Amino acid sequence: MALNKLKFNSLNVTPTAGKVVGFNSSADGLEATLSSGSMKFIKKLTASSSSTLSFVDGSSSVVLDNTYKEYLFIFKNIHPEDNATRLKFNVSVDAGSNYNVAKTSTMFNAYHNEAGSGTGLAYETGTDSAQATGTEFLGNDISNSNDANMSGYLHLFNPSSTTFAKHFISRAVTLGNGEYVVDTYKAGYCNTTSAIDAIQFSQSTGNIDSGTITLYGIN
Repeated sequence: MALNKLKFNSLNVTPTAGKVVGFNSSADGLEATLSSGSMKFIKKLTASSSSTLSFVDGSSSVVLDNTYKEYLFIFKNIHPEDNATRLKFNVSVDAGSNYNVAKTSTMFNAYHNEAGSGTGLAYETGTDSAQATGTEFLGNDISNSNDANMSGYLHLFNPSSTTFAKHFISRAVTLGNGEYVVDTYKAGYCNTTSAIDAIQFSQSTGNIDSGTITLYGIN
């Protein structure tokens, strides 16, 4: 099957300028090939009233070590059990025994409602972090109406480094509470020089009713 070619830097998936990515829509999840690099499927988790979805290096075929310098988590059709809750994450340096790494982050979004009566571009006060060890929000409040969901990605850079802090970038689009579409940007760093070897996703309240999170390594 022919692959549709798109300029890679327009997708904000990897920071290397000039790469080209091709997508095969018939593949399970996302399959991509990069000029001078490649995305490798690692693990796909499917939520079913799940309190957490966890990727732990060395467990259940998960790779989250120095095999790859970049890791990409793609979340698709995340639907919450409770109304107006957010997907969130935290990371671990002890194989998931504790998810409590200090993080500093920033977040902003653009929004527009179905009625066309509410629009805006705003910094998300209260959803950023300053050396906080708790969970980090991804995206905005998700409605739990039947058709509502959130999709997007979290890009984690060089988590196995024992020299540098670990940067992350996220973008998500949400069908939010009150029939809003919200386009959310999140970025920050995990302030540890220990290797990150696990990451856990959850909702701010209630369970993840349905949806998938798929992990890829980029080399």
